[in-house]
Amino acid sequence: QAFFCLLLCVPWGSSCPPSCQCTERAGAKAVLCSSRHLEEIPKDIPRDAVFLKLDANSITRIPSNAFRHLSHLEELDLSRNAIEKIDRAAFKGVAAGLRTLDLSSNRIRSIPKEALLALNAKLRLANNPWHCECALQEVLWEARLDPDSVQDITCHTAPREEYVGKPLLQVLDAGVNFCSVRQRTTDVAMFITMFAWFAMVIVYVICYVRHNREDTCKHVDYLKSLPSTQGHAE
Repeated sequence: QAFFCLLLCVPWGSSCPPSCQCTERAGAKAVLCSSRHLEEIPKDIPRDAVFLKLDANSITRIPSNAFRHLSHLEELDLSRNAIEKIDRAAFKGVAAGLRTLDLSSNRIRSIPKEALLALNAKLRLANNPWHCECALQEVLWEARLDPDSVQDITCHTAPREEYVGKPLLQVLDAGVNFCSVRQRTTDVAMFITMFAWFAMVIVYVICYVRHNREDTCKHVDYLKSLPSTQGHAE
């Protein structure tokens, strides 16, 4: 009877993943999973977790709704992993309450801006092999980045070789606008498409006129070849 009473007294969702350590920090649940050789985010993280450390593992992807059940989560550390892909809805469900998100020292080249711009958290994105593009520029402008780590967001690749190896903030301060480059590219593509359609219409009209002219000439030649009425009367 005492055993069943004990089971009923333990709140559901408070069990700790076997590869992690759960403790209290300032009266809040802290789940520590650092350096545990994890390749994916544990499925059984307690629902009442406020602090979650998943740093120094081998996680490669953050799937959609990975933390959706963690409605109390405030601090999330995913630094020093091997993360390459982050889904658009990776942080769905924790956007409102999350205060700190550390994605530094991973393998992230690009990230859907929707995944970060919905967050109110202070972001750390330093030391990733970033491809400098419009989406990353918008994140830099609109997201709440940790000011101490902004200078370490460096262009690993970029549309122009001269930007490679430079901090993104320095490139933008020099007047570069990756979003306007994309807009110009889109405008050029639309212009080429419209020109191609216009050229097709012109070619069609020319062919149509020539075809009608040939038919008219053939008809005139045919009429000329017919015996005249006067010749029949004689």
